[in-house]
Amino acid sequence: MEETQTKSIQTENKMGTMPLGKLLINISLPMMISMLVQALYNIVDSIFVAKISENALTAVSLAFPIQNLMISTAVGTGVGINALLSMRLGQKDERGVSDSAMNGIFLYFITCIVFIILGIFIPRIYFESQTDNQEIIKYGVDYLSICMIVCVGLYGAILFERLLQSTGRTVLSMISQLAGAITNIIFDPLLIFGIWIFPELGIKGAALATVMGQIVGFGISLTLNILKNKEIKFKLKGFRPSIHVIGNIYKVGAPSILLGSIGSVLTYLINLILGTFSTTAIAVYGVYFKLQSFIFMPVFGLNNGIVPIVAYNYGAKKKDRITKAIKLCAIAAVGIMLVGLLAFEILPRQLLSWFNATDEMYAIGIPALRRIALHFPIAAVCITLISVFQALGKGLMSMIVSFVRQIIVLLPAAYLLSLTGDVNNIWWAFIIAEGASLITSAIGMRIVYRKEIRNL
Repeated sequence: MEETQTKSIQTENKMGTMPLGKLLINISLPMMISMLVQALYNIVDSIFVAKISENALTAVSLAFPIQNLMISTAVGTGVGINALLSMRLGQKDERGVSDSAMNGIFLYFITCIVFIILGIFIPRIYFESQTDNQEIIKYGVDYLSICMIVCVGLYGAILFERLLQSTGRTVLSMISQLAGAITNIIFDPLLIFGIWIFPELGIKGAALATVMGQIVGFGISLTLNILKNKEIKFKLKGFRPSIHVIGNIYKVGAPSILLGSIGSVLTYLINLILGTFSTTAIAVYGVYFKLQSFIFMPVFGLNNGIVPIVAYNYGAKKKDRITKAIKLCAIAAVGIMLVGLLAFEILPRQLLSWFNATDEMYAIGIPALRRIALHFPIAAVCITLISVFQALGKGLMSMIVSFVRQIIVLLPAAYLLSLTGDVNNIWWAFIIAEGASLITSAIGMRIVYRKEIRNL
């Protein structure tokens, strides 16, 4: 009991009293590093798959919306758990902390079961709705079926990593993420190409390497929670799901899940638009997502770090620390995005060459990378504000911003620009949509500041 109280005080001192610049680095840097590694293995995945064929790369690109949907449900629920748990820590509500964690575990279990069932039935239907190329369909079904049916590692890893993050143990979270990513990177070439004692499994090998990495991350993060996360008491005996706690988790998390789901639907529909030009255009769009994740993932890590900081200090009613944290995070995020902008503008050919690019892929991909990258600095500000909305329990506001960007602006703009007959005009839609997102998020932040922060 005494040890638990000591650790709770240490957590309070860290979140509520440590200088904010140091605190933001302390909490965010481990997540930024681990997310960089995750982004790297996503890129490595596609680089190896591209060596099989462009159709294999296209299949993985087409699979992305479903994989993104799975990740969105996991991350969105985690955002809700993270915000609620951190707020309960700030309020010194020990029972509320454990209730948040146990109900979160219950939600992850149910969601995992749903996607396992879907993985048995929908992959072929899903790919046949996007292409009639039988090779792409076969590659896609082989890849996606494994990723969905063996999704226990994905959901378990994200859940227990979020629990570590919510109590400020981001270094431990980084350890589990790094272990999963490294496992994936190691086994990708071994299983795809049949190196050493391993069979040559092609695209199935890529999927198996992915789920193996997720399972390793799950095992390590679970173990670290049990051994090190003393603020949370994991008690299965006598546990009953609480509608009240689940409601509070989804109050923040459901909009984030819907936000990610909207992104999956958007990507699916954009793929359909690009498919009217060529499958190479779809492959380029997939490559863009892999490359931009290397820029966006550190920003997401930075903003994952600000969620418990803002949530804790909101619970503790420390206005100055909230506003300063938001400013520091936005400045750092813009800085990262500017580096990404320069890379995409100066080195698009070199980046595409990693994926065995053909002349057609260069012709479509170079303008795509250069044009889409123009929205990176604007996106940095929008991502920061969305994280603030989530930390303050205003998940609906983050959903509105995303809905405006993706459905109201980006999709119609992409479709209208496709009517010009030039696939490269479609990429301007991203800049148009991000401008609308900035305006919407700025208005939302003004409203939230007046209602929730100004009078603390």
